[in-house]
Amino acid sequence: DVASKRAELTAELNTLLAPVQTAEAAFLEANGLIEQIDAILRERQAARLLQLGPSPFNPMLWDDALIHLERGLQLIWQTETPATDRAADDLRQKLPLIFFAALLGLVLILRGHVWATMIVGRLRRKGARGLGIWRFVVSLLRILLPYIGIVALALAADMTGYFGPRGSDLLALIPTVGALMLGFRWVSERVFSRDDDEALLLVDQGSRQRGRFYVGAITAAIVIDVVLRTVMEFATSDEGALAVVTYPVTLIIAFSLFQIGRILRHYADPAPVDTPDDTPRVSTFSRVVNGLGLGAVVVAIAAPVLKAIGYFNAGEAILQPYVLTLVLLGLVMALQRFSADVYGALTGQGAEARDALMPVLFGMLLLMLVAPLLALAWGARVSDLAELWGQFSRGFAIGETRISPTDFLTFAVIFALGYILTRVIQSALRSNVLPKTKMDIGGQNAIVSGLGYFGIFLAAVLAITGAGIDLSSLAIVAGALSVGIGFGLQNIVSNFVSGIILLIERPISEGDWIEVGGQMGYVRDISVRSTRIETFDRTDVIVPNADLVSGTVTNFTRGNTVGRVIVPVGVAYGTDTRKVDRILREIAEAHPMVLMNPPPTVLLVNFGADSLEFEIRAILRDVNWTMPVKNDLNHSIAERFVAEGIEIPFAQRDLWLRNPEVLQDALRARQVSGEAAADAPSAPIADDDKA
Repeated sequence: DVASKRAELTAELNTLLAPVQTAEAAFLEANGLIEQIDAILRERQAARLLQLGPSPFNPMLWDDALIHLERGLQLIWQTETPATDRAADDLRQKLPLIFFAALLGLVLILRGHVWATMIVGRLRRKGARGLGIWRFVVSLLRILLPYIGIVALALAADMTGYFGPRGSDLLALIPTVGALMLGFRWVSERVFSRDDDEALLLVDQGSRQRGRFYVGAITAAIVIDVVLRTVMEFATSDEGALAVVTYPVTLIIAFSLFQIGRILRHYADPAPVDTPDDTPRVSTFSRVVNGLGLGAVVVAIAAPVLKAIGYFNAGEAILQPYVLTLVLLGLVMALQRFSADVYGALTGQGAEARDALMPVLFGMLLLMLVAPLLALAWGARVSDLAELWGQFSRGFAIGETRISPTDFLTFAVIFALGYILTRVIQSALRSNVLPKTKMDIGGQNAIVSGLGYFGIFLAAVLAITGAGIDLSSLAIVAGALSVGIGFGLQNIVSNFVSGIILLIERPISEGDWIEVGGQMGYVRDISVRSTRIETFDRTDVIVPNADLVSGTVTNFTRGNTVGRVIVPVGVAYGTDTRKVDRILREIAEAHPMVLMNPPPTVLLVNFGADSLEFEIRAILRDVNWTMPVKNDLNHSIAERFVAEGIEIPFAQRDLWLRNPEVLQDALRARQVSGEAAADAPSAPIADDDKA
């Protein structure tokens, strides 16, 4: 029965899995066909790039190219329907709108950037906060207003009806060409700005001026290239004629790109970082800029040469994509600078925020977002990017758990929200709630720290749960790793547990004056691994928490700041001890930091070798003032003892000789031997010795 039941269930399972297996087979077959199609398309693209076509230097192509160009220009004005009275009436009705659109377009084109410049000047004179942000916004107005003017002029020209169908097609390109032209200009104004504070590349003014000029030349050449290609498409599809007509434009773009490459090639950091051996270190940004400059020079030389030989498609495939790459990278730099200005305005750091972490991370994010555009510029197809995105979206598998970018993003968002919420609650407790309670500073810090650890742990758990990440399959691996890590990191674990004990029991708190392991100072920070003590020499001592829990710790300010001070005093023998006792007591009671309950005491503690030794023992209101109080008491004691005629002795010693007669005989014998040596004649000196 069991075997038959098992066979029956197996048959049902196979029946249910049949559609799934069929779908998987169809998917694999479709995937294989797609891969074959992609391979064919790539082969065709490679063959197209390597195809040798007509050279623009072939004189036989020049006449035909000029004829086709003239024919295309004529087709722009050619209309398919003759002018009628109805068309004239329509034109008269549209004339006010045409006039308004043309006037608006001319005003915005001629005066739009002037108005934007006036706004920047006014903000600069007023010293407005966040000037960098306003500069960015106004720079967008400089291109937005003229762009609206260009669109208005194109609309006015199209409404006249003087252009044929092909002329209308050419007018339809004006908004795109205008956006391209103004976008290139905006990037050049940001990268090679006239203002030193606004320029993204801090080269000299002459280089920046040349950079703006050559970017403008490239922009004009690209616009002319688009117009020429459109006009030539109206008349012919001959590649030779197109190569002849567009080759002068290629030379202009290549020459301008070559000059820009030279500027980038000679870029250097305005303030190079010095290494320990006093040699300047080139930053990564400078290396990237120099590399882009070298690439621009190579492309500017290679593209015209390839087109001159006849590899028209290969030259096209490297010249304009490289120009677009430089423009997109300039756009990323401008947006990254804008994010730094916004971050600086929010945090109050100003220009220092440009080197902060958050703007740098935002710049990296922008590079990731621009990467697909760069791939499209260099010939990638949208389907290729879609396939890569699909593979990326499916994620990767760890055991039986699959983690996709969506899961990671969900995890990051939930954890970030939990982390931010934890920090907000900590800030509210630290600044608004806990100070209004009777809890001491140490307890407040312990609650805030404990809440922080708990909040981060809870945020991590919620993020893992919300992302749907199943870690049960990793439990065995994690258990094995935890054993090995436990042996290797037992000291760290011990310090971690000790830190939690310190936060719960609070034998010491931040601000306490403690002594541990021969180190004395104030507790400045208690973390989960160690405690930072600031000594009286203003040096930090990092003490592991395990030493604080297992060792002996002296806390001078635990619970309260009341403490005792002992001041030793010595007076000469023969001094009235009662008088000394009264004077010292009066001095101690007169000090404002000494408590009267219990009152200070004066003790005659010892009959010393040189003096009568007294001690002042007093309780201070704040033991942190021990040294200043000792200083004040010693000064007062010295002044009163002088006024009262009390002597503070110093050590004196009397030297007694047991056998002075022996010493006298020895001294007398040495004197006699010295006189005899003085009367003896000296030996003659040889000539060689004299020399």
